[in-house]
Amino acid sequence: MIVRNVGDLDDTDRDIKTPNWRSKRVVLAKEGVGFSVHETTLYAGTVNDFWYANHIEAVFVVEGEGELLDKGTGETHQLRPGSLYLLNDHDHHQLRPRTDMRTVCVFNPPVTGREVHDEHGVYPLIVEEKSA
Repeated sequence: MIVRNVGDLDDTDRDIKTPNWRSKRVVLAKEGVGFSVHETTLYAGTVNDFWYANHIEAVFVVEGEGELLDKGTGETHQLRPGSLYLLNDHDHHQLRPRTDMRTVCVFNPPVTGREVHDEHGVYPLIVEEKSA
């Protein structure tokens, strides 16, 4: 059994900070459960282009409001607490938070925590075995 509190991850190697967002990696590939879980806060007024070509991501909005643009269709969705979006088709997308948005994200396959978005917003696929 694994029990963690996101507050305990502050300023550790599981706490990834960028100018546009902060992501606390609660569950990673090394836990060996087939998915990863992150608490990610996207900062108000930022524009975030992502494309998870190698992962499926589900995002649940806990706090804040913003817009989600499907870059493939041009369709825009309003996000608020209780919204969930599933990037089940490796969708190119853009997030534009109006306020700070706190989300819980699940990735399959799981991320290792070492991934960095490339120029297209893609995470590389890094495979990691479960650690003992």
